[in-house]
Amino acid sequence: MWGGTSWMGLGPGLQRPGADRRDDRETGQHHGEYVVARVDVEVELAAQRQPADGHRADQAEQQSPGHAAAIIARLAMIVMVVAVLLHMARVFYTGAYRKPREFNWLIGLALLAVTLGLSFTGYLLPWDQLAYWAITIGANIAQSPREVTDALNLTESFDPGGLQRQLLLGSDVVGAEALIRFYVLHVVVLPLLLVILLAVHFWRIRKDGGLVRPVDADARLGPPPPDTYPVFSEAPTRTYHLAAIVRGRTEAVGCGPENTVPSMPHLFYAELGILMVTIFVCLALAIVSDAPLKELANPNVPESPAKAPWYFLGLQELVSFSAFMGGIGIPSIVLIGLGLIPFLDREESGTGLWFGGPGGRGLVFKSVLVGLMAALVVEAVAIRFGWLREWFPDIPQLVITFVNPGTILAVVYGLYSIWLVRRYRSARAGAVGLFTCFLCGFVFLTIIGTWFRGPNWMFYWSPSEWPKH
Repeated sequence: MWGGTSWMGLGPGLQRPGADRRDDRETGQHHGEYVVARVDVEVELAAQRQPADGHRADQAEQQSPGHAAAIIARLAMIVMVVAVLLHMARVFYTGAYRKPREFNWLIGLALLAVTLGLSFTGYLLPWDQLAYWAITIGANIAQSPREVTDALNLTESFDPGGLQRQLLLGSDVVGAEALIRFYVLHVVVLPLLLVILLAVHFWRIRKDGGLVRPVDADARLGPPPPDTYPVFSEAPTRTYHLAAIVRGRTEAVGCGPENTVPSMPHLFYAELGILMVTIFVCLALAIVSDAPLKELANPNVPESPAKAPWYFLGLQELVSFSAFMGGIGIPSIVLIGLGLIPFLDREESGTGLWFGGPGGRGLVFKSVLVGLMAALVVEAVAIRFGWLREWFPDIPQLVITFVNPGTILAVVYGLYSIWLVRRYRSARAGAVGLFTCFLCGFVFLTIIGTWFRGPNWMFYWSPSEWPKH
């Protein structure tokens, strides 16, 4: 037995000595036992919660030593979102989504959605001006299909946008119903869903043969000692289980434990080190930054500018061109594309290597340039010269919906990806180019929305240029 405790179920039972053990499991640092123990209490409290309760609680916390904990909590959520995005990029660029890991890639996408949901639902709980108007923007994005149904005069009989807003808020406006709904989702529903998905995610890592590694990993490490007896033969009778090798067979496991070391303590120590570094970063940032609580939410006093949470600011930039395509259309295309990647890329070369496959690092570097330059040109044109509505005031709304800077940018990225597929005769090359372009576009648009958008979502080089009131 290569491990005798259920704790080892959080990682592959065996690890190549020369393999990259930095497999990101930062989303797994949540404690399922805590969540389960709090379910009944939180549901009862949620039924009694009023909008001002969250604001008063945070006000009291700001005047107590617990304010540091509040800062750390906000920073930890930011770090968690960034870590999950980085983990997804790492899995993609090493080809770790390929067979037999397609299902686990889909589970990872679900974990990304749940992580964003946890951050988004927690954003409203302080019930201050920042939270109120950020969630209002999110609700407007959910309602964006009305842009299409209004143009087609279908909203009275078919209103998916209104339904999405109702499901999100429990009402037509951000109020007590929304607060209760977000509270229950944040402390009960989403944490439970996260724990379930994490359990499946870790289980699939084990059943899929552990961490992805290059096909020539054994050759790099050299032959095992001459007295090593292979555990798996051509007709295997054993397979990996939660904490050991047991009787059974799994076709996905095509490699035995030769040339490996136990996960306990080698991988565990690496993960513990990452955890300590993460905590240190959060504590260090908490010393030099703050999480100030603004005044109590007031629907009659809009924030200027009103901005969504930082990870949705790229979407808000796209929404400023078209609510439907920016908030629903393009994100849906991206998610569907991410889900299909493992089933379109059936190649094997480069698996387990950073930027493996045709083109390698050079292709990624070129894709970064294309992604950033395309976003820069499209944004510069839209900011400097406006768009179709400014040029042709009477143009139909449906044209604006489907022909705008966001869709133009997506089409440019798509055409570049098709060109890569034809040039390299490789679906992997096209996928790497497309993923890199969208990743760069997301970063660029998020920067624009964060630092260069002011009142009325106008472009300003600096907040010092904002109109004075």
